[in-house]
Amino acid sequence: MSAAAAPASDAPDAPKKKSKKLLFIIIGVLVLGLAGAGGAFFIMKKNAAAAEGADEEEEAPAKVTKVDPKSAPTFLPMDNMVVNLADPGGNRFIQVGLTLQLQDAATGEAVKAFMPSIRSQILMLLSQRTADEVLQVQGKEKLSTDIIAAVSETMGYPVPEAEDEAADAKPKKKRKKVEPSPVQAVLFSSFIVQ
Repeated sequence: MSAAAAPASDAPDAPKKKSKKLLFIIIGVLVLGLAGAGGAFFIMKKNAAAAEGADEEEEAPAKVTKVDPKSAPTFLPMDNMVVNLADPGGNRFIQVGLTLQLQDAATGEAVKAFMPSIRSQILMLLSQRTADEVLQVQGKEKLSTDIIAAVSETMGYPVPEAEDEAADAKPKKKRKKVEPSPVQAVLFSSFIVQ
Protein backbone atom coordinates (compact mmCIF):
# COMPACT_ATOMS: atom_id res chain seq x y z
CA MET A 1 0.00 0.00 0.00
CA SER A 2 2.84 2.19 0.18
CA ALA A 3 2.68 2.75 -3.55
CA ALA A 4 -1.01 3.61 -3.32
CA ALA A 5 -0.49 5.94 -0.38
CA ALA A 6 2.07 8.04 -2.21
CA PRO A 7 -0.26 9.21 -5.02
CA ALA A 8 -3.01 9.98 -2.53
CA SER A 9 -0.75 12.30 -0.54
CA ASP A 10 0.33 14.26 -3.67
CA ALA A 11 -3.25 15.05 -4.61
CA PRO A 12 -3.95 17.51 -1.76
CA ASP A 13 -0.62 19.40 -2.38
CA ALA A 14 -1.47 20.13 -6.04
CA PRO A 15 -4.59 22.23 -5.32
CA LYS A 16 -2.69 24.17 -2.60
CA LYS A 17 0.11 25.00 -5.08
CA LYS A 18 -2.43 26.13 -7.72
CA SER A 19 -4.32 28.27 -5.22
CA LYS A 20 -1.07 29.83 -3.96
CA LYS A 21 0.01 30.59 -7.55
CA LEU A 22 -3.39 32.08 -8.32
CA LEU A 23 -3.26 34.16 -5.13
CA PHE A 24 0.23 35.49 -6.01
CA ILE A 25 -0.90 36.31 -9.56
CA ILE A 26 -3.97 38.19 -8.31
CA ILE A 27 -1.91 40.10 -5.71
CA GLY A 28 0.71 40.91 -8.37
CA VAL A 29 -1.93 42.19 -10.80
CA LEU A 30 -3.50 44.32 -8.05
CA VAL A 31 -0.13 45.76 -7.01
CA LEU A 32 0.76 46.54 -10.64
CA GLY A 33 -2.69 48.10 -11.21
CA LEU A 34 -2.36 50.28 -8.10
CA ALA A 35 1.16 51.28 -9.08
CA GLY A 36 -0.05 52.18 -12.61
CA ALA A 37 -2.96 54.17 -11.23
CA GLY A 38 -0.68 55.96 -8.79
CA GLY A 39 1.81 56.78 -11.57
CA ALA A 40 -0.95 58.07 -13.83
CA PHE A 41 -2.34 60.21 -11.00
CA PHE A 42 1.15 61.60 -10.30
CA ILE A 43 1.75 62.48 -13.97
CA MET A 44 -1.69 64.10 -14.33
CA LYS A 45 -1.16 66.12 -11.16
CA LYS A 46 2.29 67.21 -12.38
CA ASN A 47 0.88 68.30 -15.78
CA ALA A 48 -1.94 70.22 -14.10
CA ALA A 49 0.53 72.00 -11.83
CA ALA A 50 2.76 72.82 -14.81
CA ALA A 51 -0.23 74.22 -16.72
CA GLU A 52 -1.20 76.40 -13.75
CA GLY A 53 2.38 77.60 -13.40
CA ALA A 54 2.50 78.49 -17.11
CA ASP A 55 -0.75 80.46 -16.78
CA GLU A 56 0.67 82.37 -13.81
CA GLU A 57 3.90 83.08 -15.69
CA GLU A 58 1.91 84.42 -18.67
CA GLU A 59 -0.19 86.63 -16.42
CA ALA A 60 2.76 88.01 -14.45
CA PRO A 61 4.35 90.02 -17.29
CA ALA A 62 0.94 91.37 -18.28
CA LYS A 63 0.48 92.75 -14.78
CA VAL A 64 3.93 94.30 -14.75
CA THR A 65 3.59 96.01 -18.13
CA LYS A 66 -0.06 96.97 -17.73
CA VAL A 67 -0.62 100.62 -18.59
CA ASP A 68 -3.58 102.77 -17.69
CA PRO A 69 -5.93 102.49 -20.71
CA LYS A 70 -6.83 106.18 -20.46
CA SER A 71 -3.26 107.24 -21.17
CA ALA A 72 -2.13 104.39 -23.41
CA PRO A 73 -1.91 105.36 -27.08
CA THR A 74 -3.50 103.33 -29.84
CA PHE A 75 -1.55 102.52 -32.98
CA LEU A 76 -3.36 102.38 -36.32
CA PRO A 77 -1.23 100.93 -39.12
CA MET A 78 -2.09 102.04 -42.64
CA ASP A 79 -1.56 100.14 -45.88
CA ASN A 80 1.67 100.90 -47.74
CA MET A 81 1.39 103.69 -50.31
CA VAL A 82 3.34 104.11 -53.54
CA VAL A 83 3.41 107.60 -55.10
CA ASN A 84 5.34 109.33 -57.87
CA LEU A 85 7.43 112.16 -56.46
CA ALA A 86 7.47 115.73 -57.83
CA ASP A 87 11.00 115.34 -59.26
CA PRO A 88 11.63 116.65 -62.78
CA GLY A 89 10.94 113.90 -65.30
CA GLY A 90 8.57 112.09 -62.91
CA ASN A 91 10.69 108.96 -62.77
CA ARG A 92 11.17 108.83 -58.98
CA PHE A 93 8.68 107.34 -56.59
CA ILE A 94 8.27 106.62 -52.89
CA GLN A 95 6.83 103.68 -51.03
CA VAL A 96 5.78 104.57 -47.51
CA GLY A 97 4.32 102.53 -44.67
CA LEU A 98 2.71 104.63 -41.94
CA THR A 99 1.33 103.98 -38.49
CA LEU A 100 -0.70 106.67 -36.76
CA GLN A 101 -0.27 107.04 -33.00
CA LEU A 102 -3.66 108.06 -31.62
CA GLN A 103 -4.96 109.20 -28.23
CA ASP A 104 -7.13 106.16 -27.52
CA ALA A 105 -9.15 103.34 -29.07
CA ALA A 106 -12.24 105.53 -29.55
CA THR A 107 -10.15 107.94 -31.62
CA GLY A 108 -8.93 104.96 -33.64
CA GLU A 109 -12.51 104.09 -34.57
CA ALA A 110 -13.20 107.70 -35.58
CA VAL A 111 -10.06 107.82 -37.73
CA LYS A 112 -11.07 104.56 -39.45
CA ALA A 113 -14.35 106.21 -40.45
CA PHE A 114 -12.39 108.94 -42.28
CA MET A 115 -9.69 106.62 -43.66
CA PRO A 116 -10.39 107.05 -47.40
CA SER A 117 -10.17 110.86 -47.09
CA ILE A 118 -7.09 110.67 -44.86
CA ARG A 119 -5.35 108.32 -47.27
CA SER A 120 -6.12 110.63 -50.17
CA GLN A 121 -4.73 113.63 -48.29
CA ILE A 122 -1.52 111.75 -47.45
CA LEU A 123 -1.09 110.68 -51.08
CA MET A 124 -1.48 114.30 -52.18
CA LEU A 125 1.12 115.44 -49.63
CA LEU A 126 3.60 112.80 -50.76
CA SER A 127 3.14 113.60 -54.45
CA GLN A 128 4.14 117.24 -53.81
CA ARG A 129 7.54 116.30 -52.37
CA THR A 130 10.82 115.72 -54.18
CA ALA A 131 13.24 112.88 -53.45
CA ASP A 132 15.76 115.34 -51.96
CA GLU A 133 13.14 116.67 -49.52
CA VAL A 134 11.95 113.29 -48.24
CA LEU A 135 15.42 111.80 -47.91
CA GLN A 136 16.48 114.39 -45.33
CA VAL A 137 15.52 114.07 -41.67
CA GLN A 138 13.98 117.56 -41.67
CA GLY A 139 11.90 116.59 -44.71
CA LYS A 140 10.57 113.50 -42.94
CA GLU A 141 9.76 115.56 -39.84
CA LYS A 142 7.94 118.17 -41.95
CA LEU A 143 6.05 115.40 -43.76
CA SER A 144 5.02 113.94 -40.40
CA THR A 145 3.80 117.37 -39.20
CA ASP A 146 1.92 117.93 -42.46
CA ILE A 147 0.23 114.51 -42.18
CA ILE A 148 -0.91 115.32 -38.62
CA ALA A 149 -2.34 118.62 -39.88
CA ALA A 150 -4.08 116.90 -42.82
CA VAL A 151 -5.68 114.27 -40.57
CA SER A 152 -6.79 116.95 -38.11
CA GLU A 153 -8.33 119.03 -40.90
CA THR A 154 -10.07 116.01 -42.47
CA MET A 155 -11.62 115.05 -39.13
CA GLY A 156 -12.74 118.61 -38.32
CA TYR A 157 -10.18 119.38 -35.64
CA PRO A 158 -8.38 122.74 -35.64
CA VAL A 159 -5.14 122.49 -37.58
CA PRO A 160 -2.15 122.86 -35.25
CA GLU A 161 -0.07 125.89 -36.15
CA ALA A 162 3.70 125.84 -36.21
CA GLU A 163 5.20 127.39 -33.07
CA ASP A 164 7.18 130.14 -34.80
CA GLU A 165 4.34 131.06 -37.20
CA ALA A 166 1.90 131.41 -34.32
CA ALA A 167 4.36 133.52 -32.33
CA ASP A 168 4.98 135.88 -35.27
CA ALA A 169 1.34 136.22 -36.25
CA LYS A 170 -0.17 136.91 -32.82
CA PRO A 171 2.50 138.12 -30.42
CA LYS A 172 0.27 140.00 -27.94
CA LYS A 173 -3.06 138.20 -28.23
CA LYS A 174 -3.98 135.35 -25.96
CA ARG A 175 -4.28 132.08 -27.75
CA LYS A 176 -7.53 130.19 -27.43
CA LYS A 177 -7.25 126.79 -25.92
CA VAL A 178 -7.23 124.50 -28.94
CA GLU A 179 -8.57 120.96 -28.85
CA PRO A 180 -5.61 118.63 -29.45
CA SER A 181 -5.25 116.74 -32.69
CA PRO A 182 -6.43 113.13 -32.62
CA VAL A 183 -3.04 112.07 -34.04
CA GLN A 184 -0.18 112.27 -31.56
CA ALA A 185 2.51 111.12 -33.98
CA VAL A 186 3.14 109.66 -37.41
CA LEU A 187 5.47 106.66 -37.35
CA PHE A 188 7.18 105.46 -40.51
CA SER A 189 7.29 101.66 -40.70
CA SER A 190 8.87 101.65 -44.18
CA PHE A 191 10.32 104.40 -46.35
CA ILE A 192 11.73 103.57 -49.77
CA VAL A 193 12.64 106.13 -52.43
CA GLN A 194 13.61 105.03 -55.95
